Amino acid sequence: MLPNLKSRNNNVSHSSTNLQFNVQPGGSLQGKVRVPGDKSISHRSIMLGSLAEGTTHVSGFLQGEDCLCTLNAFRIMGVNIEGPTDDGKVTIHGVGLHGLHAPSGDLEMGNSGTSMRLMSGLMSGQAFDVRMTGDASLSKRPMKRVTVPLASMGAKIDATATGTPPLLVHGGSPLHGIHYDMPMASAQVKSSLLLAGLYAQGETSVTEPAPTRDHTERMLRGFGYAVKTDGNRISLQGGGKLTATDIDVPSDISSAAFFMVGASIAPGSDLTIEHVGMNPTRTGVIAILRLMGANLDVLNEREVGGEPVADIRVRAASLKGIQIPEALVPLAIDEFPSLFIAAAFAEGQTVLTGAEELRVKESDRIQVMADGLLACGVDAQPTSDGIVINPGNFTGGTIDSHGDHRIAMSFAMAALRATQPITINDCANVNTSFPGFVALAANAGVKITIA
Repeated sequence: MLPNLKSRNNNVSHSSTNLQFNVQPGGSLQGKVRVPGDKSISHRSIMLGSLAEGTTHVSGFLQGEDCLCTLNAFRIMGVNIEGPTDDGKVTIHGVGLHGLHAPSGDLEMGNSGTSMRLMSGLMSGQAFDVRMTGDASLSKRPMKRVTVPLASMGAKIDATATGTPPLLVHGGSPLHGIHYDMPMASAQVKSSLLLAGLYAQGETSVTEPAPTRDHTERMLRGFGYAVKTDGNRISLQGGGKLTATDIDVPSDISSAAFFMVGASIAPGSDLTIEHVGMNPTRTGVIAILRLMGANLDVLNEREVGGEPVADIRVRAASLKGIQIPEALVPLAIDEFPSLFIAAAFAEGQTVLTGAEELRVKESDRIQVMADGLLACGVDAQPTSDGIVINPGNFTGGTIDSHGDHRIAMSFAMAALRATQPITINDCANVNTSFPGFVALAANAGVKITIA
């Protein structure tokens, strides 16, 4: 049973859930844009910087509500963190792997599944108890996928009867390394176990059924911690230390995806998206759009802080429907809402299979996107592990985003080709991943306003 620890205000601003996007039809995307910093890398920079020895400097930090929840959690546990400044600079005075202090109240994770799942691993190795809570959406998301394997390492974590948050992590439990064959491709599960492994005796290793984003492994190495990758097996030894470093966060390819799709579907578009993270475990969206016939050029390729970065030029193209290769699904899992919009304007049927994971995101993204497409006149048939989209006359209408930021932004881009206005309800959570989305989209050519 979970104790009723006093909750503490984490100073993260949560806007009214009544926020509405109104988008007029038509337009094209032009010029150059730079989307906010990568959310996955921003989360991990705070976590590892806090647990490192020395001072870590971060630039390009994503000031979305999800990442601010992670930052605030470590402040509450005694880490001195300066910033973020207006331009995304953060200075973290690390306390070492064993330097955190017990928080005086709950750690509030807001809408962030990444924070909740990765912190479950890190908190399992602490000497004190921690209770982690989330908003209504996060409180419905499954956590057994991390709590069960963590328990086999010796962690003691209480959840609700259905395995959802809030989570109470009991401190002081000695951890031991395990090998875990992951039943699903999930970077969050992999990362949670590897982060717990920092505190475990012996080796912790995971085998993943398909490649997933490897930001945790890359960043651990950047902080001087040895991580071995042998095919689909990733391992580390417990008992080491993290040494402070500098991190330059590239722009988030998940956020760039909305603009890639918008520029692909809107006639006359010619848009360059700058400084985009091109980690090979994240570029499935580019591969899928190219299979659909998109006109995408990857320019100025370079490496920044151990992560590949490039500029992406996108020009309007006639897209075609495809059978999406299942091997690409884990490499584009967060980008499918925007890819469903691309499919709605393609010629011919698009079929997605092997994407059960989409049903347990911030919303059931398969069902919610299907409902939205149907409301706009597109034949979209959900399946247990995907969707079948037959493009038609995309009119417009009213969309319920169910508080899911990626649903809201995807339908905002759809208005570029819609024949009628689109109203999108419950858009406050766009700030979890993409603060400033409306202004950036409007400047690029989307006819969007907030109500």
